Amino acid sequence: MFNKILIANRGEIAVRIIRACRAMGIKTVAVYSTADRQALHTYLADEAVCIGPAPARDSYLNTTAILAAAQGTGADAIHPGYGFLSENSTFAKLCRDNDIVFIGPTPEVIDRMGNKSQARRTMMDAGVPVVPGTKKGVHDVDVALEQARTIGWPIMIKASSGGGGKGMRVSESEEDFADMFNIAQRESVNAFGDNTMYLERAVQNPRHVEVQIIADNHGNVVALGERDCSVQRNHQKMIEESPSPLLDADEGLRRRMMDDAVKAARAVGYTSAGTIEFLMDADRNYYFMEMNTRIQVEHCVTEMVTHTDLVGEMIRVAAGEPLSFSQDDIVLRGHAIECRINAETPEKNFMPSPGTISQMHLPGGNGVRVDTAAYDGFEISPYYDSMIAKIIVQGRNRTEAIAKMRTALEEMVVVGVNTNLDFQYAIMENETFRAGLADTGFIEQFLAGEV
Repeated sequence: MFNKILIANRGEIAVRIIRACRAMGIKTVAVYSTADRQALHTYLADEAVCIGPAPARDSYLNTTAILAAAQGTGADAIHPGYGFLSENSTFAKLCRDNDIVFIGPTPEVIDRMGNKSQARRTMMDAGVPVVPGTKKGVHDVDVALEQARTIGWPIMIKASSGGGGKGMRVSESEEDFADMFNIAQRESVNAFGDNTMYLERAVQNPRHVEVQIIADNHGNVVALGERDCSVQRNHQKMIEESPSPLLDADEGLRRRMMDDAVKAARAVGYTSAGTIEFLMDADRNYYFMEMNTRIQVEHCVTEMVTHTDLVGEMIRVAAGEPLSFSQDDIVLRGHAIECRINAETPEKNFMPSPGTISQMHLPGGNGVRVDTAAYDGFEISPYYDSMIAKIIVQGRNRTEAIAKMRTALEEMVVVGVNTNLDFQYAIMENETFRAGLADTGFIEQFLAGEV
């Protein structure tokens, strides 16, 4: 087992990893930017090292400074969390070249699954359902148009190196295709330095259902049930739950999705925690969308319903240990929901609301979990993501979980910055959401008063 782990991240995920390490008796090193001198993770870790000024490119994305901090403190492993360098194959390779374990998949697997068009080809070859579209990446708009005519409209244009909704546009017809392709391609070049695009048939208002998997270096791959992440805005998730209300009445469908997720992981020789994301249409046909080669924000709901510690398991796998559980051990118990609480103003198009939290009260009680790095006097920086906390609740069933979430949202108090607490509460009250019928178009319809 590792003696000391450096956490190459900040915020609630850094705190989450530090807590997992402490429970395992592993020493920790926090890294921080000058804007995060008073951040909670710097206090909780055994050591803390400043790695640069506030902008992420100069600190949390500064591979040289992070590796120097790991070497200087004697850390034998680095946990990247999510975001930042978590899916950066170059960084993972640098860790390996410097005899530091990267707690995640190999750089080769990150590359294979990070390139979305290559990932599509891999899944096609493995027999995992994929949305009809191109098998290879395209660079030229005229070539893309010819392929679009074969696929049929509406067409989803996506960046091969994309993520987080960047480099993504929908073409409704041949007339707007060239404009949409060029816009998406420019975004891809600006965000990822890559002009490779691919095309998919657009699945209209699908459900976003993902399967959490974890694999070790001994050939074991386990699927830990699914999460429904359909409530999202601009491709950014807002609410996640497990199990999906769509699959609760169809155990056969759930089993097929989990089997395909395991098949996908095996096809690329995956190790560590990861997520296979699917889109599901109105006829309950599901299609591979992408693989996230990291721990995800919403891993908490899976932990709640499976009674597992995914972060701890990632660490054990990276240390060469076999998984501590098998597929037969995974039983989904009850229902869990997560709401992301952000410092933002929903009535002003969700404009970020940086500032200092002068007072905060967190909810509690049976079946309530709050993951946060915020506290009274904590500054929400304009340089980073505006998430204040994640509220996760578990009930015996979905109805009870919604009731618990309503209570938790009512109980939480944040003074000093604007938040989306009231907006999240309104969703919990919405009949479409309560009926388990929200798809990826729900938020737009909700904002327009259509549901």
